[in-house]
Amino acid sequence: MIQLEYFETSDFQQLINWIETPELLRQWGGPAFDFPLTVNQLEKYMENANSDSSDTLVYKVVDKETEAVIGHISLGRIDRKNRSARIGKVLVGDKNARGKGIGEQMIKQILTIAFDELCLHRISLGVYDFNVAAISCYEKVGFIKEGLLRDSAKNGDEYWSSWEMSVLEKEWMERNGQWVSLPPR
Repeated sequence: MIQLEYFETSDFQQLINWIETPELLRQWGGPAFDFPLTVNQLEKYMENANSDSSDTLVYKVVDKETEAVIGHISLGRIDRKNRSARIGKVLVGDKNARGKGIGEQMIKQILTIAFDELCLHRISLGVYDFNVAAISCYEKVGFIKEGLLRDSAKNGDEYWSSWEMSVLEKEWMERNGQWVSLPPR
């Protein structure tokens, strides 16, 4: 079992250590970051995060049993007017924790924050089409593929395509046995 806790400056070095290659940085952080990941880049990333009025919430993933930090995830582009947000920066950084369902737990917890605490309506994400394990994880918790963005990112001499995926509040609540006829918010 895991829990999400706010990502802090004391967590920077752990994340830097996990991002070992330019390709992994590209998958984790997109074009907003340059390899190697640095403290300065992370300070900029965190500038306006994790406040009540912030449009970005950034979390570390903590293993409840060992209390070790094993991953990272964010909920960004929080739009309270349109009740939407975007999951990003998903990483199970601890290699020993991979393949154990941690990603699914992370996504479920961030969706609980998005739908139950922030009362959002739509959550989206993007995932490179070759990341079959991540796509499977997202589909398992209820995300639906909306479209393929062909050759949307350049990495070295090649182009990567990405799936745009989303899940809606009603779908999430029905899937989790919580749906009761809610009035519009």
